[in-house]
Amino acid sequence: MEERTDARPESALIEQQKKITMTGVSAVDGFTSREIRITLENGRAVISGEDLKIVSFSKSNGNFSAVGRIAGIRFFAKHEKLTKRLFG
Repeated sequence: MEERTDARPESALIEQQKKITMTGVSAVDGFTSREIRITLENGRAVISGEDLKIVSFSKSNGNFSAVGRIAGIRFFAKHEKLTKRLFG
């Protein structure tokens, strides 16, 4: 299996439920004060909380940060085609 050289490593750091910093972010798909939806190299994520504000996002290097009362984050894997899952 060939590894992509342009893929950015993904990481998430939540500090005292007040700040989140992430890497490997491809796009911010939408946001409100209660939810931020983002696209990652290998799927998607939804950050939930209250009074959420995006502090920074750089599409060129994939860095993202937001502040507010962070309640949680859910990750969703990128969907593969059924034939690839069945036959590798």
